[in-house]
Amino acid sequence: MSQFTINLLFVGASFAVYIAIAIWALAGSTREFYVASAGVHPVANGMATAADWMSAASFISMAGMLAAGGYANSTFLMGWTGGFVLLAMLLAPYLRKFGKFTVPEFIGERFYSRGVRVVAVGCLIVASVTYVIGQMTGAGVAFSRFLEVSNDQGLLIAAIVVFFYAVLGGMKGITYTQVAQYVVLITAYTIPAVFISLQLTNNPIPPLGLFSTHVDSGMPLLQTLDGIVRDLGFRDYTADVSNRLNMVLFTLSLMLGTAGLPHVIIRFFTVPKVADARWSAGWALVFIAVLYLTAPAVAAMGKLNLLTTIYPDGTDQPALEYSERPDWIQTWETTGLIQIEDKNEDGRIQYYNDTPEFRDVAEARGWEGNELTFNNDILVLANPEIANLPGWVIGLIAAGGLAAALSTAAGLLLAISSSVSHDLIKGMINPSISEKGELRAARISMAVAIVVATWLGMNPPGFAAQVVALAFGIAAASIFPALIMGIFSKRVNSKGAMAGMLAGFFTTTIYIALYLGVFFIPGTAMLANGSETWLFGISPLSFGAVGALINFSVAYGVSLLTEEPPQEIQDLVESVRYPRGAGKAIDH
Repeated sequence: MSQFTINLLFVGASFAVYIAIAIWALAGSTREFYVASAGVHPVANGMATAADWMSAASFISMAGMLAAGGYANSTFLMGWTGGFVLLAMLLAPYLRKFGKFTVPEFIGERFYSRGVRVVAVGCLIVASVTYVIGQMTGAGVAFSRFLEVSNDQGLLIAAIVVFFYAVLGGMKGITYTQVAQYVVLITAYTIPAVFISLQLTNNPIPPLGLFSTHVDSGMPLLQTLDGIVRDLGFRDYTADVSNRLNMVLFTLSLMLGTAGLPHVIIRFFTVPKVADARWSAGWALVFIAVLYLTAPAVAAMGKLNLLTTIYPDGTDQPALEYSERPDWIQTWETTGLIQIEDKNEDGRIQYYNDTPEFRDVAEARGWEGNELTFNNDILVLANPEIANLPGWVIGLIAAGGLAAALSTAAGLLLAISSSVSHDLIKGMINPSISEKGELRAARISMAVAIVVATWLGMNPPGFAAQVVALAFGIAAASIFPALIMGIFSKRVNSKGAMAGMLAGFFTTTIYIALYLGVFFIPGTAMLANGSETWLFGISPLSFGAVGALINFSVAYGVSLLTEEPPQEIQDLVESVRYPRGAGKAIDH
């Protein structure tokens, strides 16, 4: 059986399960569509939350980023995980106690203002749309590689599958589909990792294998990897970061952005009680930890496998001949994600850090420039092929990558559609709309959001990593502070909340636009020449934390200069923070 057939069987079987769940979970009311009737078991919700939260960035990109930057890129691990802890401890139980359907609805009612609700909807849509582009694009990349279709065709297939289970089932369909997707993605991620850990260290547990002895060299695996990358002119894999301020700010930006992204927050509206929201958060952390403890091992072992493929006899020996390159390199070359240029015309593949500091060593070895470039995102998807694992493992990783991308895309699309149908249409434009009409509007909004996300995936706005920076930065600078102040401060009023959100939103987006040039504005990248032009040396990827601080400061300053919130709002804040009675959440 060909590899293409195996891939098709695994991906097709997983899609059949998703669509069957959507048909079974057909939503018949707005309560089912928005919050699955608030009847999801905490364990199932924890699993669905884990799948919703672990996007294509976690499944596909994170190990690639760790492999490229080593310890310095561990900020992604710390930021995303820390953000979920913030969400679980400071937001989830209180938002569930409030008992609303959406994040803008909470912000609008807590700050007793339709204007604040509109601002929250705008921030939510911008953050969610920019984030969903990456998920749809990730699905297209996985399709183009494993099902041998074009990227655009892959995006269309992904959009059709999401349309079925998201538009038909809403939150109910998405929840139980995400349970299935978590099983698929975690199985796909851990099985290849176990195989590779056994091959390299004889230890079947990847997180332990990372700190075990490398079989071929007889040295600790990380020490072996450090030696190889050092010989090729790169910084040690375990080297410390050079800019600790940016490391702290970037980690904090990811934490606040993660806690402020609405597609994860709304998952905690789907359980019966406040206590269940806490249990859901705990179970989600357990399920997330399985992948996040495995990712550093996948990154280091994948990097080591790649380098020893190019230099099988050591970095001081001749590199791999191009004509003898393994099948996996040939396969990925056809996608354009691996490119090889024989600059010194010796028929071999030289890969090294082509910098002035290493040039003398390279010239002494007869190297005339780095000849191998590859997209870091291929590491997880190519790992089974690099390690010569069975074909069924490759099929499994294909299904897992698609599950990771589609699960988060569905959650983001639901957050967008519910904001449009519930917060804009029902909350402001037509408050008297019937439940049937609102459900129809929710489905139409979802369908439109899918079309827009697919189009943007096919025609990306010219930025890739910047999309994540923009999404997390906006969520950190606008949504997270409003939620925290709404729960823990009785003094912040509607004027302060609106001023803070607008200040955080615009300072963050303007800073990112100036330094990364992401808004189609000619000349906006004129400052994107390196860290020497950054304000106080702060990277645009880290500015979300600064935007959040500006939000907090402006909101409190304006609130102190204006009237206190009404007494009933202050009483409401206290009742949310200190629930009395049986603890059952307020029903909508």
